[in-house]
Amino acid sequence: MARIIDGDKMNLIGGKLKAIRESKKMSQQMLSNKLELLGVYVCRGSISRIEDYQRTVTDIELFAICKVLNLNINELLEQ
Repeated sequence: MARIIDGDKMNLIGGKLKAIRESKKMSQQMLSNKLELLGVYVCRGSISRIEDYQRTVTDIELFAICKVLNLNINELLEQ
């Protein structure tokens, strides 16, 4: 199957998500809890795997992460 992303990375936002989350003094568990309040279930371990580029991110998850972190989607996708 063809991949859009070269290499081993499973997403584009991992490192940026971690940096922004930490700048907002939010733990992975806190982010997970806030996502759950929006009805988007991403456990703490999944957040860790996203940040380590080991897990893909759905469009719904991306939208909810941006909502929780008060970001524009482009802020996470910028290189």
